[in-house]
Amino acid sequence: MEQNSNRFLSLDVFRGMTICFMIIVNNPGGDNSFAPLDHAKWFGFTPTDLVFPSFLFAMGNAMSFSMKKFIGQSSSSVILKILKRSALIFLVAWCLEMLGSIHRDIGGSWSIGSFSHMRILGVLPRIALCYLFAALIVWFIKSDKTIIAICAALLLGYWIALLLFGDPRDPFGMLTNAGTYLDKLVLGENHMYHGEGPAFDPEGILSTLPSIVNVICGYFAGKYIQQKGKRYETIANLLLIGILFIFVALCWNMAFPIAKKLWTSSFVLLTVGIDLVLISSLVYVVEMRLWNPLKWTSFFATFGKNPLAIYIFGDFFGAVVGWFYVYNKMNFNEMMSVKVFLAIAPGPIGSLLFAIYYMLVCWVFGKILDWKKIYIRV
Repeated sequence: MEQNSNRFLSLDVFRGMTICFMIIVNNPGGDNSFAPLDHAKWFGFTPTDLVFPSFLFAMGNAMSFSMKKFIGQSSSSVILKILKRSALIFLVAWCLEMLGSIHRDIGGSWSIGSFSHMRILGVLPRIALCYLFAALIVWFIKSDKTIIAICAALLLGYWIALLLFGDPRDPFGMLTNAGTYLDKLVLGENHMYHGEGPAFDPEGILSTLPSIVNVICGYFAGKYIQQKGKRYETIANLLLIGILFIFVALCWNMAFPIAKKLWTSSFVLLTVGIDLVLISSLVYVVEMRLWNPLKWTSFFATFGKNPLAIYIFGDFFGAVVGWFYVYNKMNFNEMMSVKVFLAIAPGPIGSLLFAIYYMLVCWVFGKILDWKKIYIRV
Protein backbone atom coordinates (compact mmCIF):
# COMPACT_ATOMS: atom_id res chain seq x y z
CA MET A 1 0.00 0.00 0.00
CA GLU A 2 1.47 3.39 -0.92
CA GLN A 3 2.66 5.70 1.74
CA ASN A 4 0.96 9.04 2.12
CA SER A 5 3.45 11.55 0.73
CA ASN A 6 1.80 14.39 2.67
CA ARG A 7 2.69 12.88 6.04
CA PHE A 8 5.11 14.99 8.05
CA LEU A 9 8.50 13.33 8.65
CA SER A 10 8.41 14.51 12.27
CA LEU A 11 5.20 12.52 12.86
CA ASP A 12 6.76 9.40 11.33
CA VAL A 13 9.82 9.88 13.56
CA PHE A 14 7.63 10.36 16.65
CA ARG A 15 5.66 7.21 15.83
CA GLY A 16 8.88 5.33 15.08
CA MET A 17 10.51 6.34 18.37
CA THR A 18 7.43 5.13 20.20
CA ILE A 19 7.45 1.69 18.54
CA CYS A 20 11.23 1.39 18.95
CA PHE A 21 11.05 1.91 22.71
CA MET A 22 7.85 -0.12 23.00
CA ILE A 23 9.68 -3.17 21.63
CA ILE A 24 12.69 -2.56 23.90
CA VAL A 25 10.47 -2.27 26.99
CA ASN A 26 8.43 -5.38 26.15
CA ASN A 27 11.40 -7.66 25.49
CA PRO A 28 13.98 -7.57 28.30
CA GLY A 29 16.65 -10.25 28.28
CA GLY A 30 15.98 -11.57 31.76
CA ASP A 31 14.18 -11.05 35.05
CA ASN A 32 16.78 -8.52 36.19
CA SER A 33 15.68 -5.82 33.78
CA PHE A 34 17.34 -2.44 33.23
CA ALA A 35 15.78 -0.17 35.88
CA PRO A 36 14.85 2.79 33.59
CA LEU A 37 12.84 0.34 31.49
CA ASP A 38 10.60 -0.68 34.39
CA HIS A 39 7.06 0.60 34.84
CA ALA A 40 6.05 2.31 38.07
CA LYS A 41 4.96 -0.32 40.57
CA TRP A 42 1.58 1.38 41.00
CA PHE A 43 1.38 5.13 41.67
CA GLY A 44 4.07 7.30 40.13
CA PHE A 45 5.60 7.66 36.71
CA THR A 46 8.67 6.45 34.81
CA PRO A 47 9.76 7.19 31.22
CA THR A 48 8.65 3.66 30.33
CA ASP A 49 5.09 4.54 31.33
CA LEU A 50 5.04 7.06 28.49
CA VAL A 51 5.52 4.49 25.71
CA PHE A 52 2.03 2.98 25.30
CA PRO A 53 0.06 6.25 25.66
CA SER A 54 2.47 7.79 23.14
CA PHE A 55 1.58 5.03 20.67
CA LEU A 56 -2.11 5.89 21.11
CA PHE A 57 -1.28 9.58 20.67
CA ALA A 58 0.67 8.72 17.48
CA MET A 59 -2.28 6.67 16.24
CA GLY A 60 -4.40 9.79 16.66
CA ASN A 61 -1.83 11.73 14.59
CA ALA A 62 -2.20 9.16 11.81
CA MET A 63 -6.00 9.41 12.06
CA SER A 64 -5.80 13.11 11.25
CA PHE A 65 -4.54 12.05 7.82
CA SER A 66 -6.50 8.83 7.25
CA MET A 67 -9.91 10.26 8.21
CA LYS A 68 -9.68 12.59 5.20
CA LYS A 69 -10.09 9.55 2.96
CA PHE A 70 -13.60 9.07 4.36
CA ILE A 71 -14.81 12.49 3.21
CA GLY A 72 -17.61 12.10 0.67
CA GLN A 73 -18.38 8.52 1.68
CA SER A 74 -21.63 7.42 3.28
CA SER A 75 -21.73 6.98 7.03
CA SER A 76 -22.58 3.29 6.67
CA SER A 77 -19.48 2.77 4.53
CA VAL A 78 -17.27 4.63 7.00
CA ILE A 79 -18.67 2.70 9.98
CA LEU A 80 -18.06 -0.59 8.16
CA LYS A 81 -14.42 0.34 7.45
CA ILE A 82 -13.80 1.45 11.03
CA LEU A 83 -15.38 -1.73 12.40
CA LYS A 84 -13.40 -3.86 9.94
CA ARG A 85 -10.09 -2.30 10.98
CA SER A 86 -10.85 -2.68 14.68
CA ALA A 87 -12.00 -6.27 14.25
CA LEU A 88 -8.85 -7.11 12.28
CA ILE A 89 -6.61 -5.80 15.08
CA PHE A 90 -8.63 -7.81 17.59
CA LEU A 91 -8.29 -10.94 15.45
CA VAL A 92 -4.53 -10.49 15.13
CA ALA A 93 -4.29 -9.96 18.90
CA TRP A 94 -6.13 -13.19 19.68
CA CYS A 95 -4.12 -15.14 17.09
CA LEU A 96 -0.91 -13.89 18.71
CA GLU A 97 -2.28 -14.79 22.14
CA MET A 98 -2.96 -18.35 21.00
CA LEU A 99 0.41 -18.49 19.20
CA GLY A 100 2.13 -17.44 22.41
CA SER A 101 0.39 -20.26 24.27
CA ILE A 102 1.91 -22.90 21.98
CA HIS A 103 4.79 -24.57 23.78
CA ARG A 104 7.40 -27.04 22.59
CA ASP A 105 9.41 -28.74 25.32
CA ILE A 106 12.96 -30.03 25.11
CA GLY A 107 11.71 -33.49 24.16
CA GLY A 108 9.90 -32.10 21.12
CA SER A 109 6.38 -32.46 22.50
CA TRP A 110 3.90 -29.70 21.65
CA SER A 111 1.10 -28.24 23.76
CA ILE A 112 -1.31 -25.36 23.32
CA GLY A 113 -3.15 -23.29 25.86
CA SER A 114 -6.90 -23.53 26.30
CA PHE A 115 -9.29 -20.80 25.22
CA SER A 116 -10.79 -21.03 28.70
CA HIS A 117 -7.65 -19.35 30.03
CA MET A 118 -6.89 -17.00 27.13
CA ARG A 119 -6.52 -13.31 27.97
CA ILE A 120 -9.19 -11.39 26.08
CA LEU A 121 -7.89 -7.86 26.47
CA GLY A 122 -4.34 -6.53 26.20
CA VAL A 123 -2.25 -4.01 24.29
CA LEU A 124 -3.54 -4.75 20.78
CA PRO A 125 -7.20 -5.07 21.86
CA ARG A 126 -6.89 -1.70 23.63
CA ILE A 127 -5.45 -0.20 20.43
CA ALA A 128 -8.41 -1.65 18.52
CA LEU A 129 -11.01 -0.30 20.97
CA CYS A 130 -9.39 3.13 21.20
CA TYR A 131 -9.25 3.41 17.41
CA LEU A 132 -12.88 2.26 17.13
CA PHE A 133 -14.35 4.79 19.56
CA ALA A 134 -12.02 7.68 18.69
CA ALA A 135 -12.68 7.27 14.96
CA LEU A 136 -16.45 7.11 15.47
CA ILE A 137 -16.40 10.20 17.72
CA VAL A 138 -14.29 12.19 15.27
CA TRP A 139 -16.41 11.12 12.27
CA PHE A 140 -19.85 11.76 13.73
CA ILE A 141 -19.13 14.72 16.04
CA LYS A 142 -18.14 17.55 13.75
CA SER A 143 -17.82 20.18 16.47
CA ASP A 144 -14.37 20.34 18.08
CA LYS A 145 -15.89 21.88 21.22
CA THR A 146 -18.28 18.95 21.58
CA ILE A 147 -15.43 16.45 21.16
CA ILE A 148 -13.44 18.29 23.83
CA ALA A 149 -16.49 18.11 26.12
CA ILE A 150 -16.70 14.34 25.49
CA CYS A 151 -13.02 13.99 26.41
CA ALA A 152 -13.58 15.92 29.63
CA ALA A 153 -16.61 13.74 30.42
CA LEU A 154 -14.55 10.56 29.89
CA LEU A 155 -11.79 11.75 32.24
CA LEU A 156 -14.11 13.07 34.93
CA GLY A 157 -16.55 10.17 34.54
CA TYR A 158 -13.77 7.62 35.02
CA TRP A 159 -12.64 9.36 38.21
CA ILE A 160 -16.19 9.46 39.56
CA ALA A 161 -16.82 5.80 38.62
CA LEU A 162 -13.75 4.68 40.56
CA LEU A 163 -14.81 6.70 43.60
CA LEU A 164 -18.43 5.51 43.51
CA PHE A 165 -18.02 1.84 42.67
CA GLY A 166 -14.63 0.92 44.10
CA ASP A 167 -13.90 -0.05 47.69
CA PRO A 168 -14.41 3.19 49.68
CA ARG A 169 -11.36 2.32 51.79
CA ASP A 170 -9.08 2.03 48.74
CA PRO A 171 -10.84 3.01 45.49
CA PHE A 172 -7.55 3.19 43.56
CA GLY A 173 -6.08 -0.13 44.72
CA MET A 174 -5.12 -2.88 42.30
CA LEU A 175 -7.76 -5.34 43.48
CA THR A 176 -10.23 -2.89 45.02
CA ASN A 177 -10.92 -0.51 42.12
CA ALA A 178 -14.14 -0.54 40.10
CA GLY A 179 -12.31 -1.55 36.92
CA THR A 180 -11.06 -4.79 38.44
CA TYR A 181 -14.53 -5.56 39.76
CA LEU A 182 -16.00 -4.99 36.29
CA ASP A 183 -13.35 -7.11 34.54
CA LYS A 184 -13.93 -10.02 36.91
CA LEU A 185 -17.68 -9.76 36.38
CA VAL A 186 -17.61 -9.49 32.57
CA LEU A 187 -14.42 -11.29 31.55
CA GLY A 188 -13.84 -13.67 34.43
CA GLU A 189 -10.53 -14.11 36.24
CA ASN A 190 -9.31 -16.78 33.80
CA HIS A 191 -9.43 -14.29 30.93
CA MET A 192 -7.51 -11.54 32.73
CA TYR A 193 -3.83 -10.71 33.07
CA HIS A 194 -1.97 -12.65 35.78
CA GLY A 195 1.55 -11.32 35.22
CA GLU A 196 1.66 -9.78 38.69
CA GLY A 197 0.07 -12.74 40.46
CA PRO A 198 -3.62 -12.01 41.10
CA ALA A 199 -6.13 -11.39 38.34
CA PHE A 200 -5.76 -7.75 37.34
CA ASP A 201 -5.84 -6.32 33.83
CA PRO A 202 -3.94 -3.05 33.17
CA GLU A 203 -5.79 -2.92 29.83
CA GLY A 204 -9.20 -3.58 31.35
CA ILE A 205 -12.66 -2.51 30.20
CA LEU A 206 -13.20 0.58 32.34
CA SER A 207 -9.68 2.00 31.99
CA THR A 208 -10.10 1.91 28.21
CA LEU A 209 -12.40 4.94 28.47
CA PRO A 210 -9.74 7.51 29.49
CA SER A 211 -7.23 6.01 27.04
CA ILE A 212 -9.52 7.04 24.18
CA VAL A 213 -8.63 10.62 25.11
CA ASN A 214 -4.96 9.96 24.29
CA VAL A 215 -5.98 9.10 20.72
CA ILE A 216 -8.29 12.07 20.29
CA CYS A 217 -5.63 14.48 21.61
CA GLY A 218 -3.18 12.99 19.10
CA TYR A 219 -5.77 13.54 16.38
CA PHE A 220 -6.18 17.22 17.34
CA ALA A 221 -2.39 17.71 17.45
CA GLY A 222 -1.95 16.20 13.98
CA LYS A 223 -4.85 18.21 12.61
CA TYR A 224 -3.44 21.43 14.10
CA ILE A 225 0.03 20.82 12.66
CA GLN A 226 -1.47 20.25 9.19
CA GLN A 227 -3.63 23.37 9.39
CA LYS A 228 -0.99 25.73 10.79
CA GLY A 229 2.08 24.26 9.09
CA LYS A 230 5.74 24.48 10.05
CA ARG A 231 5.70 27.79 11.92
CA TYR A 232 7.02 29.08 15.23
CA GLU A 233 3.45 29.88 16.25
CA THR A 234 2.52 26.22 15.73
CA ILE A 235 5.19 24.79 17.99
CA ALA A 236 4.77 27.59 20.57
CA ASN A 237 1.05 26.83 20.96
CA LEU A 238 1.65 23.08 21.17
CA LEU A 239 4.32 23.67 23.82
CA LEU A 240 2.06 25.94 25.86
CA ILE A 241 -0.84 23.48 25.78
CA GLY A 242 1.52 20.63 26.66
CA ILE A 243 2.92 22.51 29.66
CA LEU A 244 -0.62 23.40 30.77
CA PHE A 245 -1.67 19.73 30.61
CA ILE A 246 1.38 18.70 32.66
CA PHE A 247 0.59 21.36 35.27
CA VAL A 248 -3.07 20.28 35.56
CA ALA A 249 -2.00 16.62 35.76
CA LEU A 250 0.38 17.31 38.64
CA CYS A 251 -2.32 19.24 40.48
CA TRP A 252 -4.91 16.51 39.87
CA ASN A 253 -2.36 13.93 41.04
CA MET A 254 -2.97 15.11 44.62
CA ALA A 255 -6.57 13.81 44.43
CA PHE A 256 -6.39 11.25 41.62
CA PRO A 257 -2.87 9.76 41.62
CA ILE A 258 -0.92 9.29 38.40
CA ALA A 259 -0.88 5.54 37.67
CA LYS A 260 -0.24 3.91 34.31
CA LYS A 261 -1.61 0.49 35.31
CA LEU A 262 -4.88 2.12 36.37
CA TRP A 263 -4.66 4.61 33.45
CA THR A 264 -5.89 7.41 35.66
CA SER A 265 -7.15 10.67 34.18
CA SER A 266 -4.17 12.55 35.65
CA PHE A 267 -1.94 10.02 33.85
CA VAL A 268 -3.71 10.83 30.57
CA LEU A 269 -3.14 14.57 30.94
CA LEU A 270 0.50 14.07 31.94
CA THR A 271 1.31 11.79 28.99
CA VAL A 272 -0.57 13.95 26.47
CA GLY A 273 1.27 17.00 27.81
CA ILE A 274 4.67 15.34 27.43
CA ASP A 275 3.74 14.09 23.95
CA LEU A 276 2.79 17.60 22.88
CA VAL A 277 6.16 18.89 24.09
CA LEU A 278 7.95 16.07 22.24
CA ILE A 279 6.02 16.45 18.99
CA SER A 280 6.50 20.22 18.93
CA SER A 281 10.23 19.72 19.53
CA LEU A 282 10.41 17.23 16.67
CA VAL A 283 8.55 19.57 14.32
CA TYR A 284 11.12 22.26 15.16
CA VAL A 285 14.18 20.01 14.85
CA VAL A 286 13.12 17.87 11.88
CA GLU A 287 10.84 20.11 9.83
CA MET A 288 12.15 23.60 10.54
CA ARG A 289 15.84 23.23 11.39
CA LEU A 290 16.27 20.15 9.17
CA TRP A 291 18.74 18.82 11.74
CA ASN A 292 19.56 15.31 10.60
CA PRO A 293 23.22 14.38 11.15
CA LEU A 294 23.99 10.80 10.13
CA LYS A 295 20.39 10.68 8.89
CA TRP A 296 19.14 9.69 12.35
CA THR A 297 15.54 10.31 11.35
CA SER A 298 15.61 7.50 8.77
CA PHE A 299 16.22 4.93 11.51
CA PHE A 300 13.08 5.89 13.43
CA ALA A 301 11.07 6.63 10.27
CA THR A 302 11.51 2.96 9.32
CA PHE A 303 9.50 2.06 12.41
CA GLY A 304 7.08 4.92 11.85
CA LYS A 305 6.09 3.85 8.34
CA ASN A 306 4.88 0.41 9.47
CA PRO A 307 4.31 0.75 13.23
CA LEU A 308 1.60 -1.84 13.81
CA ALA A 309 3.09 -4.38 11.40
CA ILE A 310 6.50 -4.16 13.11
CA TYR A 311 4.96 -4.41 16.58
CA ILE A 312 2.99 -7.51 15.55
CA PHE A 313 6.10 -9.03 13.96
CA GLY A 314 7.94 -8.55 17.27
CA ASP A 315 5.35 -10.67 19.10
CA PHE A 316 5.28 -13.25 16.29
CA PHE A 317 9.07 -13.54 16.13
CA GLY A 318 9.38 -14.01 19.87
CA ALA A 319 6.80 -16.81 19.91
CA VAL A 320 8.21 -18.72 16.93
CA VAL A 321 11.93 -18.64 17.80
CA GLY A 322 10.99 -19.82 21.29
CA TRP A 323 10.07 -23.18 19.77
CA PHE A 324 13.62 -23.95 18.66
CA TYR A 325 16.10 -25.40 21.12
CA VAL A 326 19.88 -25.16 20.96
CA TYR A 327 21.81 -28.20 22.21
CA ASN A 328 18.48 -29.44 23.62
CA LYS A 329 18.97 -27.22 26.65
CA MET A 330 17.44 -23.83 26.00
CA ASN A 331 15.37 -22.24 23.26
CA PHE A 332 16.79 -19.66 20.89
CA ASN A 333 15.61 -16.65 22.90
CA GLU A 334 17.12 -18.06 26.09
CA MET A 335 20.39 -18.81 24.29
CA MET A 336 20.69 -15.26 22.94
CA SER A 337 19.93 -13.84 26.36
CA VAL A 338 21.96 -16.14 28.62
CA LYS A 339 24.81 -17.30 26.40
CA VAL A 340 25.38 -14.08 24.49
CA PHE A 341 24.23 -10.83 26.09
CA LEU A 342 24.17 -11.79 29.78
CA ALA A 343 27.54 -13.48 29.28
CA ILE A 344 28.92 -10.22 27.90
CA ALA A 345 27.36 -8.04 30.60
CA PRO A 346 25.66 -9.90 33.47
CA GLY A 347 22.66 -8.23 35.06
CA PRO A 348 20.58 -5.26 33.88
CA ILE A 349 23.02 -4.13 31.16
CA GLY A 350 22.92 -7.56 29.52
CA SER A 351 19.12 -7.46 29.69
CA LEU A 352 19.18 -4.07 27.96
CA LEU A 353 21.55 -5.36 25.24
CA PHE A 354 19.18 -8.24 24.51
CA ALA A 355 16.27 -5.80 24.26
CA ILE A 356 18.23 -3.63 21.82
CA TYR A 357 19.14 -6.71 19.74
CA TYR A 358 15.47 -7.68 19.63
CA MET A 359 14.49 -4.17 18.56
CA LEU A 360 17.09 -4.24 15.76
CA VAL A 361 15.69 -7.54 14.45
CA CYS A 362 12.29 -5.85 14.21
CA TRP A 363 13.92 -2.82 12.54
CA VAL A 364 15.43 -5.08 9.85
CA PHE A 365 11.95 -6.47 9.15
CA GLY A 366 10.63 -2.91 8.85
CA LYS A 367 13.51 -1.93 6.59
CA ILE A 368 12.76 -4.83 4.25
CA LEU A 369 9.15 -3.65 4.01
CA ASP A 370 10.39 -0.11 3.35
CA TRP A 371 12.77 -1.26 0.58
CA LYS A 372 9.91 -3.10 -1.08
CA LYS A 373 7.63 -0.07 -0.67
CA ILE A 374 5.19 -2.09 1.41
CA TYR A 375 3.30 0.05 3.90
CA ILE A 376 0.68 -1.86 5.85
CA ARG A 377 -2.17 0.25 7.12
CA VAL A 378 -4.74 -1.56 9.22
